[in-house]
Amino acid sequence: MKFVMPRFDKAQVLVIGDLMLDRYWHGPTSRISPEAPVPVVKVEQREDRPGGAANVALNISALGAGVSLIGLVGEDEAGSALETQLASARVNCQFCTSNDEPTITKLRVMSRHQQLIRLDFEERFAADYSADLQQQAEALLPNVGVMILSDYDKGTLSDPQALIAQARMAGVPVLVDPKGSNFERYRGATLLTPNLSEFEGVVGVCQSEQELVAKAQQLIEQLELEALLVTRSEQGMTLIRADQNEVHFPARAREVFDVTGAGDTVISTLASALAAGEPLDAATGLANIAASIVVGKLGTAAISAPELRRTVNRELGAERGVVSDEQLLIALDDARASGEKIVFTNGCFDILHAGHVGYLKHARAQGDRLVLAINDDESVKRLKGEGRPINPVERRKTVLAGLEAVDWVVSFNEDTPERLLEQVRPDVLVKGGDYGIEGVVGGEFVSSYGGEVKVLSFLDNCSTTAIVEKIQSKD
Repeated sequence: MKFVMPRFDKAQVLVIGDLMLDRYWHGPTSRISPEAPVPVVKVEQREDRPGGAANVALNISALGAGVSLIGLVGEDEAGSALETQLASARVNCQFCTSNDEPTITKLRVMSRHQQLIRLDFEERFAADYSADLQQQAEALLPNVGVMILSDYDKGTLSDPQALIAQARMAGVPVLVDPKGSNFERYRGATLLTPNLSEFEGVVGVCQSEQELVAKAQQLIEQLELEALLVTRSEQGMTLIRADQNEVHFPARAREVFDVTGAGDTVISTLASALAAGEPLDAATGLANIAASIVVGKLGTAAISAPELRRTVNRELGAERGVVSDEQLLIALDDARASGEKIVFTNGCFDILHAGHVGYLKHARAQGDRLVLAINDDESVKRLKGEGRPINPVERRKTVLAGLEAVDWVVSFNEDTPERLLEQVRPDVLVKGGDYGIEGVVGGEFVSSYGGEVKVLSFLDNCSTTAIVEKIQSKD
């Protein structure tokens, strides 16, 4: 399956669910308490992280998508801390405040990278707030592409049917991260994302792939869903849709450190990609890649767009080497996100010689990444005449991609690379030759947005044309 990074900046997602504040107190322990046989921890570091539905929203924002978050908090310091953290991450918080129940808070005391104890501060939220949540959702639904219900069975989603009906009326797909064994409460949703244990808790143990798919199809029909995405840990994830063949996405993680928050990563990436216009297959593939990243980290973590983009680039084979226009632009987005300076040069490079190698090395030294655009065969023929190129474009690209100085090789079929330049917008445009900067094709465009234009010299006595003439003279 071909993966493309979506335009997450064009996506808007609404998340509704149970909000939590995850607190971590870290410190060393070197003695046992005289009061009881327990270790004494000297707290030296305190850390707060959004949890539950708040972590889903944080993941969406980290991808660069717009996100609004609806949920319940207490009128307390923990609720204020949660809202402050989320607002600083560009999450639009639309919280309902309870005077009776506290903000759900989980305090973990950590020492030497181990959790010694977890203290939970929570009371189940009453169903009285359902009307308030629906009112908040009604105001936001017209401007979102996908709605997520993130259910941790803490009382926020006491009436999911009302929210699903609102979204369907607005034409907004509903993705649900379910909880418990009563999936009937999510009837009419677009897609559920249970893990295998949750799925088998509803349909019974599945002894084979065929049985899993058959039971999923039955559940889809029974609950009037469009699809189920069953996440299966080291076995990847399986997408099942009504009257279609299942699609299995194998696990991609090379090393698993912590599965905490992986479900949040899956649904947030899936929703963001769908809201950005990606089809369900491709969006699920991206969610699977994102999950492979997050399980390689310790604790609950958000996946950034550059992290996901780098992994997508590896899938496309676009970290270095021969690329298409589309692959090049994806790779450049990642390079720029890392603060790298982009250099661009172009030419025919028909027969590679020492002059080319020295020139490309010098060009690469002008920045951090070198894009080499070469004329395709028809373009070379128009410029150089009959009998050229000696080497077809695919061979030229392969040889050039093997040079240490070259990051990406792309071809173009026009006489000049101006179309590519307008897409790439390099920081530095380099051209080899003995003419002035004013003669560099595309130089005026690059200078117009503040880019640099440089002319470098080839090594003396190195010329493809001279090499060809010398060979021909010996015939």
